[in-house]
Amino acid sequence: MHYSYIAIEGTLGAGKTTLASRIANDYNGKLVLEEFEGDKNPFLPKFYKDPDKYSFQVEMTFLALRYQQLKDKLGALDLFHDFIISDYYVAKSLIFSRNNLHEDEYQLFSRFYNIIFSDMPKPELLVYLYSDVARLQRNIRKRGRSYEQEISDEYLNDIQQGYLDFLHQQQDNMRILLLDTNRLDFVASERDYRSIIEAIDQPYDIGLHRVSL
Repeated sequence: MHYSYIAIEGTLGAGKTTLASRIANDYNGKLVLEEFEGDKNPFLPKFYKDPDKYSFQVEMTFLALRYQQLKDKLGALDLFHDFIISDYYVAKSLIFSRNNLHEDEYQLFSRFYNIIFSDMPKPELLVYLYSDVARLQRNIRKRGRSYEQEISDEYLNDIQQGYLDFLHQQQDNMRILLLDTNRLDFVASERDYRSIIEAIDQPYDIGLHRVSL
């Protein structure tokens, strides 16, 4: 791989954990997974049922968990892996909180975020998996997490737009690869998976690079 630290991002149901896990296994990467659902963030099921009441709690819990994990994983010397690959980039905290919180709550949350993550390493390549909302919903139903089954199309569309806005804002500061995966099945198709690997393993300049496979 060209990059020592790759982050795979995408809206819920985009397949980022599946892809990151396979790449780590196939190319000797150190895998960092966001394993925060369920018991590690007890506010998450409550949030999906009553977002106005639990949005601040769920976002602050995610912020603390992500910080602790990345501090432990990125700061540790690893002689046994060739690179690091994660199924999230910590800036998702800002994206989700911008959508989920009231303005005064978001301003407070963003202050905490900027203090905590000002010195955190950025990925050398940020990969965003783009899928339309209908496909995201199919994937969410397929994985069967009970507390996700009532997520609306509107919510997914808002989160995806938040990601796209963020990617455009960061294109002068990061290498970003936006992959349109609507016509791909990188789980069932080896050819599709190899196409993604070929797209990722390229020497990109700083900026936003759009690839449709």
